[in-house]
Amino acid sequence: MSTAIEFPSLFSPLEIGGMTLKNRIFSSGHDTVMVHDGEVTDQLVAYHRARAEGGAGMIVMQVAGIHETARYTSHVLMITDDSCIPGYRRVAEAVHEHGCKLVSQIFHPGREIMESEDGALPVALAPSAVPNERFHVMPQAVSVELLQEIITGYAEGAVRLQRAGLDGVEIVASHGYLPAQFLNPNLNVREDQYGGSLENRMRMLRETAQVVREAVGPDFVVGVRLSADENTYDATDESDTIALCRALDTDGFVDYLNVTEGTSASTGGSTHIVPPMHYEAMYTAPSAARIKKEISVPVLVAGRINQPHEAEIVLASGQADACAMTRALICDPELPAKANTQRTEQIRACIACNQACIGHFHMGYPISCIQRPETGREIQFGRTVPAAESKNVMIVGGGPAGMKAAAIAAQRGHRVTIYEAAGRVGGQVLLAERLPHRAEFGGAVTNLLSEIEHYGVEVRTRVQVDAALVREVNPDVVIVATGATPYRPPLELDDALPVFESWDVIKSNGADLPKGRIVVADWRCDWIGLGVAEMIARSGGRKVTLAVDGYAPGETIQQYTRNVMLGAVYEAGVDIMTNVRLYGADDDTVYLQNTLTSQPVIAEDVAALVLCLGHRQEDTLFHQLKAELKDTAVELYAIGDCQAPRTVEEATLEGLRVASRI
Repeated sequence: MSTAIEFPSLFSPLEIGGMTLKNRIFSSGHDTVMVHDGEVTDQLVAYHRARAEGGAGMIVMQVAGIHETARYTSHVLMITDDSCIPGYRRVAEAVHEHGCKLVSQIFHPGREIMESEDGALPVALAPSAVPNERFHVMPQAVSVELLQEIITGYAEGAVRLQRAGLDGVEIVASHGYLPAQFLNPNLNVREDQYGGSLENRMRMLRETAQVVREAVGPDFVVGVRLSADENTYDATDESDTIALCRALDTDGFVDYLNVTEGTSASTGGSTHIVPPMHYEAMYTAPSAARIKKEISVPVLVAGRINQPHEAEIVLASGQADACAMTRALICDPELPAKANTQRTEQIRACIACNQACIGHFHMGYPISCIQRPETGREIQFGRTVPAAESKNVMIVGGGPAGMKAAAIAAQRGHRVTIYEAAGRVGGQVLLAERLPHRAEFGGAVTNLLSEIEHYGVEVRTRVQVDAALVREVNPDVVIVATGATPYRPPLELDDALPVFESWDVIKSNGADLPKGRIVVADWRCDWIGLGVAEMIARSGGRKVTLAVDGYAPGETIQQYTRNVMLGAVYEAGVDIMTNVRLYGADDDTVYLQNTLTSQPVIAEDVAALVLCLGHRQEDTLFHQLKAELKDTAVELYAIGDCQAPRTVEEATLEGLRVASRI
């Protein structure tokens, strides 16, 4: 099958203003936290080079602040003076080397300030003094004089990026940032030329597009990113958004529109900035299609487009002209090249877990991927180095840690065998995928399994490894990745009240639980407690109380994932207790203790207790082998939960690190 037949739309060129994209896959603007003192770093250059080398048609770099009041985080790129030019030129040269086009977002957040540079909150600007819900910021209404200065800043920043050798700029008017705030009549209550009528509320963005175009000339690309639907209680009406798109098209200053959904301003709306797996693939495409019908310039779309066949559907149906596959490229930078050469079975598909990409950003760390920890670490792990000599590698445990180690070791030329005690590889991922809305998480195993098969790793299941078997196999390297098991702390329990481990509840889909009130005791405050609570609540005949040892359920997971899971739990009718630790249970009563006051908290009329109290490392074999092999030349390593129970992210990272040095 030829590429043209498989993905004819995706791999056709696209004219946008004065540039031609070689294909219609692009990486949309996203913060990488690979910035130092507002400037480009070696790490950021390497990150974008990898995606260009992998075949992307265009990369849109993360937001660049165009005015000193645009610093919405402590690690934002700034283009307010000429010192930014050399760094951007380095990115442009790295990207252009691979036939990829480079555009940068130009940006002002308005009232959407996440953090300050030094911890002291800055004065946030907005059209009017209307606060936001998510960051609890009360802004100052920007004066006309300062607004004109900001609009000029967009143009001056665009010129600097043009001088740096980029192909274009993208004005960020999406997600409730400053231009979107001016459009929204719920946020813009001004009485001057920038408020009131729709014509006035559109003025700020239209003037910005005009001054940018006049500054950069006709051949430099100018685009606008906007949210077709903000998905929040005080959203801009869709008819106003479409009217804005028509006006921008008529004005003739803009070469494309990049359509997305959501807003930074509310907890519900913000989940659409980086939508988790609860949302269907391609769910934003209809919004883009409605706008595309109204305008003449190309329309780009972003939102849960993970696979080339999904992008092909969007393009072939005429809903958009190009597709952002941003997280897909974070997960597999080579996706375009693989799709273009009929290697789709080798694509490592994004599972929208949000853990190491946007999750890292929200914690202030460089972004990565739980499936591909090489992302963000391209300087260290960007190239797989062949091993100096081929070794016999024995990996005990076929969870994500063992599988990642196996894939990398085999890719480097080692002879690798995985020994797995269960009937199939996958570890705890096989449990995670069974929870409500989490089926896509199983893709982490599917992808790793494809990799180990591709590199010729042998897998032996239903094998219990002990020291005798290791001596028999006589490997050069042993990597122990035996994972973890549920942890049960000392509790005062009797046999009267049924007590279940979360793993058993997940395996049975809650079928073994009695009817009545079920208490789920959640120490970790992650997706397990939330998922188990929803699973039980939706199983029928049971009322669930989720008792968490923290200030909120899901507090340890990425906020967009937490928000949608919390919403699902509320909809399922789950009662929530916060700041309580489990003490014990008897008869039909569960005893808890408030973590702040140490006062007792009692749950009565309980039919069963479910424990989500974390995990304990399964490291017995590792310590046995450490003693057995201490006088031999065998290399011995422990990775993943075998060292300490954490997440898939740490498991795959440790698998990568160990396999890269053996």
